[in-house]
Amino acid sequence: MINKKQFIQMKKIHVLFTVILIFLTAISCSKLEEDPASALVSEQYYLNQDQAIAAVTGTYRKLYETGQSLYNSLLQIGVEMATDDYEAGPRARNAHVRALSNLTHDASNDRMEQLWKQSYDAINASNVNIAKISVLSASQIDPTLQQRLINEVKFLRALHYFNLVRWFGPVPLVTSPVESLSPQELYVAKATEDAVYGLIIADLKSASALPNYKYYSESDKGRATAGAAKSLLAKVYLTRGDWANAKLLAKEVIDKEGYALFQDFADVFNIGKKNGVEHIFSAQFKGNSGYQGNSLASRSAPADIPGINGDYADALHSEGGLYKSFAVNDKRLPVTFTTGMVSPTDNKYYALNKPQFSKYYDETVVGNQGQSSKNTPIIRYAEVLLIFAEAENELNGPTLEARNAINAVRRRAGIDEVSVMETKDAFRELVFEERRKELVYEYQRWFDLVRRGATYYVAKLKAAGKTNASARHIHFPTPQRELNLNPNLSQHPDWINR
Repeated sequence: MINKKQFIQMKKIHVLFTVILIFLTAISCSKLEEDPASALVSEQYYLNQDQAIAAVTGTYRKLYETGQSLYNSLLQIGVEMATDDYEAGPRARNAHVRALSNLTHDASNDRMEQLWKQSYDAINASNVNIAKISVLSASQIDPTLQQRLINEVKFLRALHYFNLVRWFGPVPLVTSPVESLSPQELYVAKATEDAVYGLIIADLKSASALPNYKYYSESDKGRATAGAAKSLLAKVYLTRGDWANAKLLAKEVIDKEGYALFQDFADVFNIGKKNGVEHIFSAQFKGNSGYQGNSLASRSAPADIPGINGDYADALHSEGGLYKSFAVNDKRLPVTFTTGMVSPTDNKYYALNKPQFSKYYDETVVGNQGQSSKNTPIIRYAEVLLIFAEAENELNGPTLEARNAINAVRRRAGIDEVSVMETKDAFRELVFEERRKELVYEYQRWFDLVRRGATYYVAKLKAAGKTNASARHIHFPTPQRELNLNPNLSQHPDWINR
């Protein structure tokens, strides 16, 4: 995604953002009335085009920069564990992760803290970029590139707020850089969900002016594009139940942005085809390179096969029935799961007690899966087809258009296509089950369950044997640490006195 020069520049801006975050964390529990003369953001950094590019590149890395950052396992252990498809594996030793898996978590859960903290760290980085790049002159940066970079970080800001509002409900809405220690900047009250969605939609409309993905050079692949912005906006509208706009945006992506399904499902996770025709926006990983490997590969890999050295911290929740829901001839099945592996140490085959996830297993780093170079899709073309199918069904029932969209996904999987269906309800469930199988281990299940509402979520989890599930679990509690630090925050009503 980035070349060596950009990487060096990016590391500099990353250090700057890290210093800001550490400083804010250090002072947030003390009462300071003074307004320091020195701003928290360096005025000496954003001086030219290269620095602007590096700063934005550094903001992308906040999606996946460490082994437990947002799109490098935190969404799995902090969100997906609370679904019917996943559970804490034998080597998931963190009590907070196990609490999420068992739905016994509360506001003191450290994964909640990290979801909140890392999201707002990334949002502040986006806000800094927008503010600083916007004021650069034409002598400092090409105006076309300037606007492109601003729209890229608006896309990233929208993505983070979209996650936050779905996880926590009303959240603070911060659109300017935190540059002082004043209470007005540090102690922000929650905005309504409508206000947060208003910013998300506005940011994504701006980002829709980005170039088509084919515009980018090889070194810049993986950046936000017009197709990424429109696809995410379609998903926002779908989440809000705005079926007309969801269909409109999905159709525009399908007809105009030039994406397609890979013929072979396995190619979605083929390192040689990263950022290809189906990949609309992905978390970028590159092991053994000074960048960052995909920790999902290690977290899901077997721990008891000689030479594999997996962590097996993310496990299939068998009672949920996900594995058994696949047709035996579904081509996605052997890509998504493994039921046994040959040891690279003794060349013997070892059968597993139950299926384990294998989408991100990297054959080039056997024995060191923490260095997997497989990307994690954040949104891909198959999902856009399913968004269109769902929205069309909600508007007009299971029409030919809706069936054609889902059948493209099913045809690639090698399973029977959908013929005429009688009811909207039946087709809705069919789409949800298709999403479930197509998007396994891609951070989608919790979002899909909760947007159907508390009754749906609770019924699914209890049917899977997670009997602690209750209506409050369609949101996460506001982290207790944030409540302690910010006197203007209040707990989500569903979590008061819990």
